[in-house]
Amino acid sequence: MTHDVKLTYAALKQCDLDDPLLAKRAAFHLPDNTLYLDGNSLGAMPKIAAERAAEVVSQQWGEHLITSWNRHNWIDLPFSVGDKIGRLIGAAPGQVVCCDSTSVNLFKVLCAALSLQPKRHTVLSVNGNFPTDLYMVEGLSQVTGTQRCQLKLVDDAKLEAAINQEVAVLLLTQVDFRSGRLFDMAKLTRLAQDKGALVIWDLAHSAGALPVAVDECNVDFAIGCGYKYFNGGPGAPAFIYAARRHHSTISQPLTGWMGHKTPFSFDTRYEKAPGIAQFLTGTPAVLSMSVLDAALEVFADVDMQQLRQKSLALSDCFQQLLSQHECLRGLERITPYNADERGSQLAYRHPDAYALCQALIKQGVIADFRAPDILRLGFTPLYLRYVDIWTAVEILADVMRSGEYLKTEYQVKHKVT
Repeated sequence: MTHDVKLTYAALKQCDLDDPLLAKRAAFHLPDNTLYLDGNSLGAMPKIAAERAAEVVSQQWGEHLITSWNRHNWIDLPFSVGDKIGRLIGAAPGQVVCCDSTSVNLFKVLCAALSLQPKRHTVLSVNGNFPTDLYMVEGLSQVTGTQRCQLKLVDDAKLEAAINQEVAVLLLTQVDFRSGRLFDMAKLTRLAQDKGALVIWDLAHSAGALPVAVDECNVDFAIGCGYKYFNGGPGAPAFIYAARRHHSTISQPLTGWMGHKTPFSFDTRYEKAPGIAQFLTGTPAVLSMSVLDAALEVFADVDMQQLRQKSLALSDCFQQLLSQHECLRGLERITPYNADERGSQLAYRHPDAYALCQALIKQGVIADFRAPDILRLGFTPLYLRYVDIWTAVEILADVMRSGEYLKTEYQVKHKVT
């Protein structure tokens, strides 16, 4: 798209006709009269996921009962799903396992990383990192004492200067959840490792949205969720990536029976499983993991570079259309303009961002709000069309121009924003 020519609906309709990913939209259940710009919080439901859920409940569980652990290979779901995710984040097989939640998995890999750094204790991150990541570091610090784990936070601009020989672990989210800023994984990983630090990447806002190359970037550990761009459903299991070079020397403290070398020997003494299996703890969540497994099938023939190109094009169209409306000039963009520095979302500051978001939802445009004053819009290339962007901006302009968002009903805060 050229930014010096006014965008038209007809031009965007042509973009859809030329879109190699357009057919993927049919793979999703998308409610009528709804434009979904919140796939960065919860992905839309793939039709195949609903079908798998029904099959697992009625046939596998309902008819085959406990025999399904072997008959339908439930026991190996953490690894088969893990390898599907691994392909999408640039990991060779055997380095990703699907299990638990992102927070629990972060606790595991954080402990594993610190176990490799007996003479260091500083976990370095940025002030804007996702809060739960910071909470988990603080929680571990309370358990071990600051002599083994101490959180240090800096502003983004001071990050590189803060990476020194005292840092044990660099902990970063690849795409900032508020602003959508994309960190340079290769550069920061190399910088940290040159100083003797290990690196943990949170991929919650990048996995499934853009090409990720954990092996190529020599990443040590990564974690991420299954319910955003992977479209695995609310509360979908998360995942852990651990570079193969660390498998024989690491340890993690949540030593449940599924992480045992031979779980069905029911040995009273723990002996960790080899490889990535050592990060398992409890029994796999078969229902939700089966749904995620099915959802990942949608990516089987997707070129992630192609996906990325469409993601950037959609967000560029949104920005260009926004700039064509005088009434939207009050939205302050905080997402970087440089394509290499942003993920698959746009974020705008506005004093009435929450009310704007609620008014949009009432009009069928689902976005979300992040405190204190951010309107956030996610662009999921697998099911969003270019003409959807046109409609969304037109509705946003109407809500702003008419003052609809100023109504009292849109000021009421819900538990989930």
